Amino acid sequence: MSERSIDKPLYEQDFARWAEDQSRALREAAAASLNATLDWENLAEEIESLGRSQRRELGSRILVIVEHLMKLQASPARAPRRGWQATVLHERAMVRRLLQDSPSLRGAVPELIADALPDARRVVERELARRREANRTLLALEYASDQVVGDWLPD
Repeated sequence: MSERSIDKPLYEQDFARWAEDQSRALREAAAASLNATLDWENLAEEIESLGRSQRRELGSRILVIVEHLMKLQASPARAPRRGWQATVLHERAMVRRLLQDSPSLRGAVPELIADALPDARRVVERELARRREANRTLLALEYASDQVVGDWLPD
């Protein structure tokens, strides 16, 4: 961690972790009845939901990446490949930004990839069938974190 990041408040270093910490602190304050005029539980819930929304966004972007990686591997079509590659690159850039804002989400990437695989397979299977490109390799396709959020692209 650089000196500059140490000087930054947690809010600026890792938003998701800050949201978790703040929701926990609000709940502890509510239990201690520190200020009865505030709606502590709903405040904590709303702050917690901010962190969850970043995780959902990360999962959504990972799903798009996995879908397009599958298309690149499973489809023999040439025309849409550049678009699929561009989508992967764009979504990876957005994932990098999310992980910069909330580095604690990096640990969720493998789980989010695992969650995305079945949905991505269904979507790609339907698309390939629509294009009359039946492909049995979809079930075997798995991706590691570095393949999804790194620089790797299928040949």
